[in-house]
Amino acid sequence: MDWEHAAGGFAAMGSEARLAVLRCLVRAGEGGLMVQDIQARTGIAPSTLAHHLKLLASAGLIVQRREGRSTYNTADYAQLQRLAAFILSECCADAPPEQEAANDG
Repeated sequence: MDWEHAAGGFAAMGSEARLAVLRCLVRAGEGGLMVQDIQARTGIAPSTLAHHLKLLASAGLIVQRREGRSTYNTADYAQLQRLAAFILSECCADAPPEQEAANDG
């Protein structure tokens, strides 16, 4: 993952409402949820929710699929894992080395 894609993904999660929607979808599992189910669980107004879903989908954090007249929204777990790996990939890289001499005491 490059910096531009990572920044876009994290920016899409950068509002409390979008984070709530994403968390709701993560909790729902692979089957996802219809818009009205997300609205019922989050309390976000339908027009505002549509805006948030569009932003999350354009960032690749959720997948929307049509089944007949219904649209299901699902968290893109692979993309979320890539974002987590990106931010954690250099964990502790600049931390000072532990003082071995102190342990040899």
